Amino acid sequence: MGYVRRVNATSPEATPGRIVLLTTSHRVAPGLLSWPAWQALHAADRVLCADGTHPQLPYLREAGIPVDEVSPTAEELVEACAGGHTVVVVAMGEGEPALTDGLARLAGSGRVSMPELELLPASYDLPGARLLDLVQVMDRIRAECPWSSQQTHKGLAKYGIEEAYELVEAIEEGDRDELREELGDVLLQVVFHARIAEEGGPDDDDAPFSIDDVAAGIVTKLIHRHPHVFGDETATTPEEVKEHWLRTKAVEKQRESVTDGIPIGQPGLALAAKLASRVRTAGLEVPLPAGQGIGYELLALAVRSEAAGVDPEAALRVAARAYRDAVRAAEGVDG
Repeated sequence: MGYVRRVNATSPEATPGRIVLLTTSHRVAPGLLSWPAWQALHAADRVLCADGTHPQLPYLREAGIPVDEVSPTAEELVEACAGGHTVVVVAMGEGEPALTDGLARLAGSGRVSMPELELLPASYDLPGARLLDLVQVMDRIRAECPWSSQQTHKGLAKYGIEEAYELVEAIEEGDRDELREELGDVLLQVVFHARIAEEGGPDDDDAPFSIDDVAAGIVTKLIHRHPHVFGDETATTPEEVKEHWLRTKAVEKQRESVTDGIPIGQPGLALAAKLASRVRTAGLEVPLPAGQGIGYELLALAVRSEAAGVDPEAALRVAARAYRDAVRAAEGVDG
């Protein structure tokens, strides 16, 4: 109790003062505080911080701001403000819930002349800042989880396929809550693989790379393949954008054929549609191979579908769902 001067906060002569709850983000480099935050800190009569390891403390002290490493109760904080004093409480994240709850109870009691309370964000998260949390969580899981620490790229490959299909299903179902969750699951696969890649591989050529390297690579690729956005070229239609993309991609990959880079292992209808798209975009006239059997019939159907702007895989899934519902109806199963 010795760190505050006790004043009868209910006495007529007591001026309630001011409490500034200064919130900071661990996702912003320490020392980078807003100008209003620095003004409040320099003008304060007392600066308190319950966490002695708070990353901002060394920078505050370097700026000549004394900080008391204490954790006051709501009553003690109100008493510290008595007489018109301003007390700044340096918090992390969303603030100090126990302290603010205590202040709310005091205010509701009507027994105490409450100081002015201000919530002042000292630093703000930039868009994408929570991705830093994901990277940190993944680091810890990789180091401490018995299952995650043993995973490899090959072992995780099947999960990448599963999560991609579940994402597509959420999109087609139009379920936005499910979409958000499935996007997170796909993102997890990216971060997990990047974390494994940081450790390198068994061969000398398996140089390690990190999630930052992955992000830097896609940023460079996006800028290079969008000269109409980041360069001097122009594109006014989606078709022109696609032409830009394919042209720059062909130069990057030094491909000899429009079919280069198409994964043959993808589902058959999707593969046929992708081949047809490449042929059509390149302006080639390639007749379909003559043959007998269901495969050639499906190929022709997929090419026709792509030319009409219809994804044959998606169309077949819609039809398959209708078939599933008909089966369940015949079985007398609800839903």
